Amino acid sequence: MKNLSHLFKQNKTWAAQILKKNPEFFKVLSEQQSPEYLWIGCSDSRVPANEIVNLLPGELFVHRNVANLVKYTDMNCLSVLQYAIDILKVKHIIVCGHYGCGGVRAAMEDKPHGLVDNWIGSILDIYSQNKKIFSKLKSEESKVNKLCELNVKSQVYNVSQTTIVQEAWKRKQNLTIHGWIYSLKDGLLKDLEVSISNGKKF
Repeated sequence: MKNLSHLFKQNKTWAAQILKKNPEFFKVLSEQQSPEYLWIGCSDSRVPANEIVNLLPGELFVHRNVANLVKYTDMNCLSVLQYAIDILKVKHIIVCGHYGCGGVRAAMEDKPHGLVDNWIGSILDIYSQNKKIFSKLKSEESKVNKLCELNVKSQVYNVSQTTIVQEAWKRKQNLTIHGWIYSLKDGLLKDLEVSISNGKKF
């Protein structure tokens, strides 16, 4: 059985490099966590949240799942949301999808994918509700990418409708939800301009 020793070696190298740049880094990191941002993103290994926005560990609270979904029945996601808002007092929630998302693509395909079909079913609903938009798009890639955008917008709305967020806004907590999408082709983020702050879009 392999013990993945190469990953432990890489960890030692990484830790040594961090300490060389900042000898106090791990001491400070271990004493507190006070991020201003909660990132709700896709599990895709090509979308590393901290690196994309060039933030250090401790500066971004992260929740990831297949296709960056926010469901009212997902106690994992809701627990992260509640902890981020009520305990960490984050000021911004960023829902970030990415173009070419495999979960989104699978939702569009007319074939079974196993257990994940139960998870991505809501994306198929978004697709079905926007048939007119998709009928105007010619390529499969353009359809997938449009659905990736619409999925992010839908999840921003879902976050805004949770009792956790609604209660935060009722008590005048400074909290804004953003919808972004990431391109694997150039590494750049795009603001989908669906931000909601204290219950109001801007």
